Amino acid sequence: MPSTSVDPSAVPATPAAPPTGAARRRANPWLTLCAVAFGLFMVQLDGSVVAIANPEIGRRLHASTAQLQWVTNAYLLALAATLILGGKLGDRFGRRTFYLVGVAGFALSSVAIGLSGSITGVVAFRALQGVFGGLLMPNTLGLLRAVFPPRRFGMAVGIWAMVSAVSTALGPIVGGLLVEHVDWQSVFYINLPIGVLACAFSAFVLPQSKSGTGRHRFDVTGVVLLALGLLGVVFGVVKGETWGWTSAGTWTAILAGLLLLIVFGRHETRTAHPLLPMRLFRSRTLTIGAIITALNFFVMLGVIFFVMLYLQNVRGLTPVQAGVRTLPLSLASLVASPLGAALTARFGARFCMPLGMLLQAAACFALLTWSGDSSYTTMWPPFVALGLGVGMVLSASSDAIVGNAPVRDGGVAGGLQATTLQIGGALGTSVLVSVISARVGATLRTELTGAGVPGTLAGKLAEAKDAVAMGVAPVSGTMPDPLRAAVAEGSHQAFMNGVHASAVVTGVLCLLGAALAAAGLKGGTAAEPE
Repeated sequence: MPSTSVDPSAVPATPAAPPTGAARRRANPWLTLCAVAFGLFMVQLDGSVVAIANPEIGRRLHASTAQLQWVTNAYLLALAATLILGGKLGDRFGRRTFYLVGVAGFALSSVAIGLSGSITGVVAFRALQGVFGGLLMPNTLGLLRAVFPPRRFGMAVGIWAMVSAVSTALGPIVGGLLVEHVDWQSVFYINLPIGVLACAFSAFVLPQSKSGTGRHRFDVTGVVLLALGLLGVVFGVVKGETWGWTSAGTWTAILAGLLLLIVFGRHETRTAHPLLPMRLFRSRTLTIGAIITALNFFVMLGVIFFVMLYLQNVRGLTPVQAGVRTLPLSLASLVASPLGAALTARFGARFCMPLGMLLQAAACFALLTWSGDSSYTTMWPPFVALGLGVGMVLSASSDAIVGNAPVRDGGVAGGLQATTLQIGGALGTSVLVSVISARVGATLRTELTGAGVPGTLAGKLAEAKDAVAMGVAPVSGTMPDPLRAAVAEGSHQAFMNGVHASAVVTGVLCLLGAALAAAGLKGGTAAEPE
């Protein structure tokens, strides 16, 4: 049975000898948690501030919509392809080493993005940033798994989840302030001081933990198959929005990726030294935790995406004002992450995961009451419910994945958790944008005529369905004021039809996730797998 103790390299080897100050410092799990929180905060904050900066990047660098999409897609593809590899490298050669390499590389590539001066340079360095993020992210959980005993690991994951949720939710506020009052480059430059602090503090306190596997051949074939498979799936997902979900290109990419992943899984069962040990999936808790993690971020990132469109394009708020309106989500996440960890430790994931998913379902169905001019009193309760649900599920599912993996596979388990998270988030934004677009296309002309726009003009304006799907009304300065008001009213109602359809989709998925967790997980607290 795999060892459940702290890695020998992470604690003093001879208990009888009085530990030095450095040894005590590097054996302190709470200092390790503080150190990895720096890197985690930097990566998660970057992900959401870039979304705010994208329009300004497009204007300043004269980028087309297709080029601008690759600012996000290049990072996402590189990250998805390297997360499990980054965890495996940390397990094999040293989690501290690859965490520090990831932090330093992420910060330096962020500076390079700001200095590039062209959209090609931004895209290229965003891909490099994704590679370093793939080294950093899985080793945050791998380091925690190596130094925290099982009875305290759940609380550590709760704090880890709190940092992740809060930094993601703070992104729109920080990004809005920087873009409005400095420039778009500053949303990348901000990573440099965070990275310097993270490297300095981490080098001082982090233990060097790794798996003592002796002679170990690296699974190069597995690396190639997994990277290409994930690239195919994620590429198909992110391009489904523009190519169309029924197009041959979309399904060719997704099916090719899935086929490669099936070949990868078969290869991993036959090699002596697998990149991703398939034995991990013998744990039903770990497997369900991975599925719920993907669903959790499908809901969170998808809902936040169209909520920000609603607040900025329909309600006319600035990025900063929109970010402030979503503060209840941040505050709820701050409370829910450690609360979820405590509930998981007390009652088990079977209680906490369904509860979190039900809270998210309630938040999604509450969005059905929103209209184009809803008061803020109808907005903040869903934000609170969503933040509570996301934080609780993130704590419980992270503990289910990493806490149910052997210590020697902690980095790989962290990579698996981060990979499912990224794929879920990519699916959330892409699928829900498609749902909104389809619903807008089906109802826009009817809503325009219902608002008083003449039928002939409504037919012409219906061609602007792509803009309306982003919450932008196709009005012009030459329109009379009554007509402008009618076009805006009809367009916003069509957009809200799309929002309501997306809310139903996410709400139903949350209910299915709650049922899966309740039926598939065992009661009680999580146990170490044998």
